Amino acid sequence: MSLWREGRWDFFDQHPEMIKELHQAGRAFVVVNLNIDYLAAAVHGDDLEIITGIVEIGERSGVCHHRIVRKDGTVIARADLTFVLLDMRANKAAAIEAEVREALVALTLPKEAFSA
Repeated sequence: MSLWREGRWDFFDQHPEMIKELHQAGRAFVVVNLNIDYLAAAVHGDDLEIITGIVEIGERSGVCHHRIVRKDGTVIARADLTFVLLDMRANKAAAIEAEVREALVALTLPKEAFSA
């Protein structure tokens, strides 16, 4: 689980202005679902790459796709993570609109882009 979180934080760390604006508006992305497929074993010392990207944006939620790939090209695991834009004051999902939607759509890739 920590590898998925690390990949996601790294992805959003590359877009600090968007995150800053959301926090100033009292909003944040929160995870609501995570589906993981474990495909191969990884052991201590394996050199692993975490690939993360947004593959879908809906009205109130989005989906990030993750892959963990060993240096030899073997896909260790893949996951789809659903997130919502939380209105922290109201404590409920908010619509993904305007500049936030535009920014997320611009970052969206087809899931096929993650194929090895």
